[in-house]
Amino acid sequence: MTASSITPFRQAVRRDLLLAARHKTEVITALFFFVIVVNLLPLGIGPDPELLRKIAPGALWIGALLATLLGLQRLFAPDHQDGTLEQMALSPQPFTLLVAGKILAHWLVAGLPVVLIAPLLGLQFDLSGRSLWILVLSLLLGTPILSLIGAVGAALTLGVRGSGVLLSLLILPLYIPALIFGAGAVESDLAGLGAEGHLSLLGALLLVCAVFAPWVTTVALRVALE
Repeated sequence: MTASSITPFRQAVRRDLLLAARHKTEVITALFFFVIVVNLLPLGIGPDPELLRKIAPGALWIGALLATLLGLQRLFAPDHQDGTLEQMALSPQPFTLLVAGKILAHWLVAGLPVVLIAPLLGLQFDLSGRSLWILVLSLLLGTPILSLIGAVGAALTLGVRGSGVLLSLLILPLYIPALIFGAGAVESDLAGLGAEGHLSLLGALLLVCAVFAPWVTTVALRVALE
């Protein structure tokens, strides 16, 4: 990125973060949803440490996935309703960079808090310090993938009636690789097999999504605005 291209990207991130700060309830709701989903599983299964360790990776990753999904419908819809999205598309600034800024802001609001609170929730599953570190690293690599893929789905369903259900049906299958590699990293570490392979695949998937998802999202948004 050149200096001239960084400016609109940074402005898009700053704008969406300011809007999120004005609607703190939505951010807090997603975070509490993540906490509740993860906390309910140990209560329902029981106190067996061995069983809790086995379900910990899947439980935390599914909670993170669902928490990210909550805010996706509002990623572009408010700007579409008030005409801001159309103005962005018509502005001289690169639309792809503005879209990428909005995706990053979504991750900072919906994904990063999940990454930060995950180690505290992992303690109740009797995870070791190393496993907690692997969990945080896998979420740090994986939650941006959820936002990037989710942005594509949000753009494809923009303006469609019943878009919430359609969005879920569209992107949940696409989340499966990130879920497998993310949870698999922690499971491999617990089994003593090492998590490097899963983390490498997760990093590669993040790189592919970071390169292509903003562009695909931009194309889908232009189609929705026509």
